[in-house]
Amino acid sequence: MLHFYKTPGILKKLSKDLIWDISTDKKEIFLTFDDGPIPILTEYVLETLADFGAKATFFCVGDNVLKYPDVIKKIIEKGHAVGNHTFNHLKGWSTKNDHLFINIEKCQSYINRYDTTTKRPLFRPPYGQITWSLLKVLKNKYDIIMWDVLVYDFEESHSPQISLSKSIHKTVSGSIVVFHDNYKAEKKLRYILPRFLQHFDDLGFTFKKLDLLQLS
Repeated sequence: MLHFYKTPGILKKLSKDLIWDISTDKKEIFLTFDDGPIPILTEYVLETLADFGAKATFFCVGDNVLKYPDVIKKIIEKGHAVGNHTFNHLKGWSTKNDHLFINIEKCQSYINRYDTTTKRPLFRPPYGQITWSLLKVLKNKYDIIMWDVLVYDFEESHSPQISLSKSIHKTVSGSIVVFHDNYKAEKKLRYILPRFLQHFDDLGFTFKKLDLLQLS
């Protein structure tokens, strides 16, 4: 199986309605975390980000928001952004659009209980799967965030050292980088995240969230 740590340029050109990276002349990176919030691991991420003064965007599964309200409250209290990752982590290519849209809206309704500042919600499709027909509907309400660099913290066939090295090599100013705060990724995430942050912090980069940017 091919592993694209860097999203191929041809994919980025397929739709102007998908946000893959951020145009910037500053030394800044946009960290994102998918699949949480969950106890302990998401809290570890928050503590690690705080060590570097870093902000990030957490794309939350609605069912986890429902189960762990104290954790999403901590994300928001620490000044990070929250995005929508569907209520049940549904695959967009094998789920009917009407069912998927309802699931997305259900997730957003739970996020809105805690996030009262974001004017235009953020959405990331699980597995990056989204149909053109659903995109036409969603783009009127959501900024749809994809990614420039995928860390593969969930991939067991790659060592933490390889994933860290490749992720660092592929990340540039304006990159949207995907990590995962889920239990499958935990071991690698705990290795990669502090070292990734330290590397770019030493180079003078800052780490920003996405909700206050003019994305649309």
